[in-house]
Amino acid sequence: MPASPRNPLLLLSYATIVGLWIGAQKITIPYPVNIVILVTAILYAACHGSLALREEQALARGEKPPRDDEDKESDNEEEGVSQYETMKASDAAQFPLVGSASLFGLYLAFKYFDKDTVNLIISVYFCLVGCAALTSTFSSVLQGCGPKLLGRTFSKHVKVNHPLPERIGGPSPWDLGLDGNIADILGFLGSVAFCVSYFQRKHWTMNNVLGISFCLQGIERFSLGTYKIVPICLIKTFYGGHLTLNLTEQPRFGTDVMVTVAKSLDGPIKILFPRSIVPDAEGKLEMSLLGLGDIVIPGFFLALLLRFDAHNANVPYFPTNVHAQFPKPYFHSALLGYVIGLGVTLYIMIVFEAAQPALLYLVPACLSSSLLCAFVKGEMKDLFAYSEEEEEKENKEEIKDEKSKKTD
Repeated sequence: MPASPRNPLLLLSYATIVGLWIGAQKITIPYPVNIVILVTAILYAACHGSLALREEQALARGEKPPRDDEDKESDNEEEGVSQYETMKASDAAQFPLVGSASLFGLYLAFKYFDKDTVNLIISVYFCLVGCAALTSTFSSVLQGCGPKLLGRTFSKHVKVNHPLPERIGGPSPWDLGLDGNIADILGFLGSVAFCVSYFQRKHWTMNNVLGISFCLQGIERFSLGTYKIVPICLIKTFYGGHLTLNLTEQPRFGTDVMVTVAKSLDGPIKILFPRSIVPDAEGKLEMSLLGLGDIVIPGFFLALLLRFDAHNANVPYFPTNVHAQFPKPYFHSALLGYVIGLGVTLYIMIVFEAAQPALLYLVPACLSSSLLCAFVKGEMKDLFAYSEEEEEKENKEEIKDEKSKKTD
């Protein structure tokens, strides 16, 4: 069977990410250009990677993969293992409040406690989380570019009895297992070495590697569930953050909280863009920054729209093909809206010489572009009806009962 053609734009996106990461260390790239191109490439690559969620969602609904893939997925299907997270309406209502509280909590920690101690604790946490994110990223790169030997899988499971009550420790024995392949092992070893080096050096290039990995893995593995949640999540996220920012003394957009946390937190919560490769008198580079939330939160939305495009085009769930060619009107329109919103943010920041809450411009740009596309295509009802939420347990049990009857 001939190999399916590759998506040249997807390959270009990955090449752009690597090229800009290397190029920014060698030559001075105008930071507005660097920001727009890099973020666009990250979103394009991550959203197409999220197409793999369609296969997991189909398995969660009880659909069966083709015969060739059935053996690979049977264990996950029987155990109900899900590798993705889906947001529900109640989660969307709480998400911006939790995010705002976390942001303001960090602001208070930096204001009233020793900054070095706070950064030490947070750095350890980010190194542990970053190791997991980098392992997934490195493993995917190795499998895509390396020999087939790296894809050879292994599995090891051990059952351990425990004396804890079932409501605390779960059923006994515990089934402790490790499933993976050679690429996962090499990716993990490389990630550990990288995170140890980052913890010691805290170089801005290493910060960006972790930040980009967080963006890619987060967008690829998380689903907003349904378009109806999107306005709740995006608008409340913006207004929740805007409310937090205005709890400070700054009169213009109340940016003290945002800027204080972004500049004080010595961790990969932002991507750094050097304004010049020539250090100042103190030997430091002047940097601009963009918070990961300004990439990941709209990225969840763009990824949902791309999967909606795939749904409209009847792209098969099995097997997953992130290079599949199909019309992407909703994704492209929202991505264009994001770029326009980001451009407006940068323009106002440069003209008024003041930090801006990017979601102030990104949220209306993304929402309006997708709604305009649905209005023009006459698919407003279909867009709001689209859902990726998992079925209730009762429905899943009914599907399993039907399958068992057929086998009998």
